[in-house]
Amino acid sequence: MRKLFFLSCVLLGVINLNAQKVTLKAGTIVPLRATQQVKAADVEEGQTVDFAVMQDVNVDGKCVIPQGTLVKGLVSEARKSTIAGTKGRLVITIDRMNLSDGEPIFFSNTAVRINGQNRTPLAVGLGIFVWPCIFIPGTKAVMPAGYEVQAIIAANKDIEL
Repeated sequence: MRKLFFLSCVLLGVINLNAQKVTLKAGTIVPLRATQQVKAADVEEGQTVDFAVMQDVNVDGKCVIPQGTLVKGLVSEARKSTIAGTKGRLVITIDRMNLSDGEPIFFSNTAVRINGQNRTPLAVGLGIFVWPCIFIPGTKAVMPAGYEVQAIIAANKDIEL
């Protein structure tokens, strides 16, 4: 019984020695790319949008975040363009991602902000002379598929490999 206990302690010690720990530093840039087109008129606040990591993020020569890892963004504002030239607005906040083991990594102040073009002066100016021109809308807010954004790690994170 003692030999079995001793052997299991030794095996656990060897397993722990093989586990490597690296520190992902605050300020590390994680390049992301939107996986689909998002239109402000088609989404609602609170809806999630997928981004993918564009390239491996390495620390001390070891891959900590592999290319293709999905990151969820949250639509925090979605306003479609309306009559009288009001522009569309789209804001997607990217505040964290989860590693393969479920551990979260938080980002600092990472958001995608896309605004359409405001056409209010045109719509109102022409609307004074030609009434139907008041119905000219502003341009839509659209984030195209492949849109690139850089997320920045908020705090140091120890990761076991």
